[in-house]
Amino acid sequence: MLGERDRLLRKGDYVWGSFVKPERVDGYVVGVNPGDRTDVLGRFPFSEASVDDAIEAATAGGVKWRRLSVEDRASVVKRLREMIGRSSATFATLITRETGKPLWEARQEVVAALRAIDLLIDEGLPLLEPRILDEYQARSDFRPRGVVGVLAPYNLPLLVPITQIAAALLAGNTVVFKPSKFAPGVGQHIAEAVDRCRMPRGTFCLVQGSGSGVGARLASSPGLDALLLSGSYQTGLAVKRATADRPELLLGLQCGGKGCGIVLDGCDMNRAVYETLVGAFLTAGQRHNSTARVMVVRKVFDAFCDQLVRYASRLRVSYGFEPHAFMGPVISENFRTRFRKYGRSLIQRGHTPLIEASNREVRPQRGFYVNPAVYWVNWENGHSFLEDEPPGPLLLIYRVAGWEEAVALHNQLQFRVSTSLFVDPDHPKLDRIVRRLRTGALNVNRGTIGASLRLPSAGLGKSSNGVPAGLDLLRFLTSPRAVLVERRPFDPSQVVPGIQWEGGPPVEEAVAPPDATPIAGPG
Repeated sequence: MLGERDRLLRKGDYVWGSFVKPERVDGYVVGVNPGDRTDVLGRFPFSEASVDDAIEAATAGGVKWRRLSVEDRASVVKRLREMIGRSSATFATLITRETGKPLWEARQEVVAALRAIDLLIDEGLPLLEPRILDEYQARSDFRPRGVVGVLAPYNLPLLVPITQIAAALLAGNTVVFKPSKFAPGVGQHIAEAVDRCRMPRGTFCLVQGSGSGVGARLASSPGLDALLLSGSYQTGLAVKRATADRPELLLGLQCGGKGCGIVLDGCDMNRAVYETLVGAFLTAGQRHNSTARVMVVRKVFDAFCDQLVRYASRLRVSYGFEPHAFMGPVISENFRTRFRKYGRSLIQRGHTPLIEASNREVRPQRGFYVNPAVYWVNWENGHSFLEDEPPGPLLLIYRVAGWEEAVALHNQLQFRVSTSLFVDPDHPKLDRIVRRLRTGALNVNRGTIGASLRLPSAGLGKSSNGVPAGLDLLRFLTSPRAVLVERRPFDPSQVVPGIQWEGGPPVEEAVAPPDATPIAGPG
């Protein structure tokens, strides 16, 4: 088991069933613990040329992999699940060291990743079954796309990529995976789990590196058939531009932008405060669906703010291996600077800090720690801050007159990945409120970070390009192919008008019979 400060053996990329170190090094990804900068996991060399080798290997490996039955592919993915389970303690330690999140949260991520694989196998595989129309002797099969690229985020470095990798493999695709530059160790350990379960060569490949170099090379590779990106809107925009000349490339862009809460009078106030607190500040507010904004009706505004600020100021910000830590550091010094700068811009535009964005000292560690921040936004002053993604553990509170104003303001948000609605379950207008909210996922009396793989959802606005998350990813990563079979012998009397077919009716007498060759297929 990996220790809290053990250096990793850097194995390089994983191509054609083996770990290989690049012959020509273009740079290094340095694994540093954001909670303690003296803890350096190692320098991981990378080469952009490795992307080409990985694509070539995945293309060759796909010939054998896609010929396996769904059941055989599921058996291999089950072995991968078993290997991850055996290394759960090491995965949790790596997640904490590379992202800074508390160890208890890292352990929860490992459990969620294992559960995701179980759901994909137990409940997702029926989505790959062919559709059959017996009366027409016709069917539609869901065939693999080919080589799938996976560009993973740092905030959920195991859960997000392992869900996408498992879905791609079950659907018959091969995978080229690039982990976040902030989580190379977790990425390497995923490849080690793959190596132990002995997948066919080329089925899975790993390339380390930066997003601007290796990631861009992967996204623009002509050998790629689909690409799944979990990252910022700006990164998604760059990928769209880089692939503009390949409209046939399937893109799944999950660009986050964070979630929003709405608090109405009559709700369970303790629940509303707790769920908002956890949604805004867990994972240091760096999840794609963290709560960034909350709109509170005037009647309960003061009570909500007082309680939220009281509890937010008590949150235990500490080193990830400290047993009672709630929140660790943000991912980097650059991110911490953005966090403070965003707080200053709020004040400059006339908004009120309830807890100001500031650095936090956590001794004896030297990490990128900050205090959770809360701002009251005077949204009617012309600077409503509805267009962007607040960085890190930063919550914006808006006071609204009632639910109509809350919904109208909410629907102006540029990012609408998920929404929490805190309301009396017997509210007379609840159905109407739900219908009017335009969001990718709606959680009633639950935080924005809650989600179910069983339920397809796709963020609205700039949050995604409409590709569903969850089990429906299996369908997205396949291409439906219809097969129509005609077994009846050819009957010349059934030809359409205008064809002088031997044995058919004279031209002047030809009338299209009701079962002549149709313009569209049966059904």
